[in-house]
Amino acid sequence: MQALYSNGRLQNIEMMKLDILAIMAHPDDAELSCSGTLIKAVKAGHRVGIADLTRGELGTRGSAEKRMKEAARASELMGIHVRENLGQADGFFEVDRGHLMAVIKVIRKYQPKIVITNAVKDRHPDHGRASALVSRAAFLSGLRKIESSEDGGVQPAWRPAAVYHVIQDYYMQADFVVDISEVIEEKFRAIMAFDSQFYVPDKEDDKEPRTPISGKEFMEFLRSRMRETGRPAGVEYGEGFTVERTLGVKNIFDLF
Repeated sequence: MQALYSNGRLQNIEMMKLDILAIMAHPDDAELSCSGTLIKAVKAGHRVGIADLTRGELGTRGSAEKRMKEAARASELMGIHVRENLGQADGFFEVDRGHLMAVIKVIRKYQPKIVITNAVKDRHPDHGRASALVSRAAFLSGLRKIESSEDGGVQPAWRPAAVYHVIQDYYMQADFVVDISEVIEEKFRAIMAFDSQFYVPDKEDDKEPRTPISGKEFMEFLRSRMRETGRPAGVEYGEGFTVERTLGVKNIFDLF
């Protein structure tokens, strides 16, 4: 497990608890799908982190080393508190005991109230597999008879209050939408930290192979998707999520 970024605000075990932990298959998954939500949470005073399962080493463009630097830069732009990479094999991680234990350890380490993870089904098979891996690990993490340790100490059992799944390439009906209109440009700046992967205007020396996400049209698609997601909720730009259990509110006026 490799620490990529820390802004220095997590200095002891009490401060290490996060309000939101996004656990994603690849560096840039969080930026593309839920960085607006993460940025808003940070601005509201919540502690937020990201754990990437892999380094995205099988990506057509760039390299694993480049992706790590890009992830650190994106983390700084978002203002999140910590980011780690679990070092699992891009394209080859499975939902098995070893991979589950690695995710259990990171959940117990940061004890998040909310876990956000990949779409339940998507064009990239790693996304659906990561979704299943994280969902199962979040449940198992709450079983005290499963023992894990971090830095020589036994970790207490911990189960997040909720696991939410992002919506990625495939369209899905959102169960709820977060209004990210006020941070939309900050979201795009975080995405563009991954300049090896995406379209950069006036980048004349780009000799990397084209991919489904490297052209200008993909950026246009992203903006349109966020408009489409936001419109039914009555906002300009939105990020959609699906849930594993029915959402509940204490007061009907908390809904809008």
